[in-house]
Amino acid sequence: MQHIDPEHHDGTSDATPGGTENMRRPGELIFGVVMLVTSLGLLWSAYGISGFEALSAPGSVPMATTLAMVISAALIVAKTARLPLDTSETLSRDILPGVVLIFAAALVGYGILLKPFGFLPTSALFLIGAIKLLARRGWGWTLTVALSSLIVIWLIFRIVFTVLMPAGIVPEAEFIQFFRDLTNGGDA
Repeated sequence: MQHIDPEHHDGTSDATPGGTENMRRPGELIFGVVMLVTSLGLLWSAYGISGFEALSAPGSVPMATTLAMVISAALIVAKTARLPLDTSETLSRDILPGVVLIFAAALVGYGILLKPFGFLPTSALFLIGAIKLLARRGWGWTLTVALSSLIVIWLIFRIVFTVLMPAGIVPEAEFIQFFRDLTNGGDA
């Protein structure tokens, strides 16, 4: 585990939005502007559904929702822009550390690899990497925890809830049929 820097963190979560009420955290204004621009784009998209024909038009609820997002984001940006920047924090250390960026990239990679390789190998790769990075334990422990977790997840979702997972390169259906044949005594 990493050592907690007592000058910046006491180990508890920061429940105050924006860190402190009278200071702006690094990246906070940029994030607010991104949310405002995104909300404006969604409002334009919602307007494209049916325009502003009537309150009962199909686009009315999406437009009302995205208008509320635009107003909220604009108020937050206006309030945040007036606050002085907290110079005791940095974006890379306190707000967006490397491990967060690694996990964001890993999740994007997971999404990209899921369809061509399937659920089992992609999830195994993700879990092994994530557990190794976060736990910083030996390979035996990492593989045991990751693969045991994957087996339990697969059994619950695929067998108990019969959720279809992307098959990919693993002949998952053949494995299930093999075990069904074993339990049925080979009868079809």
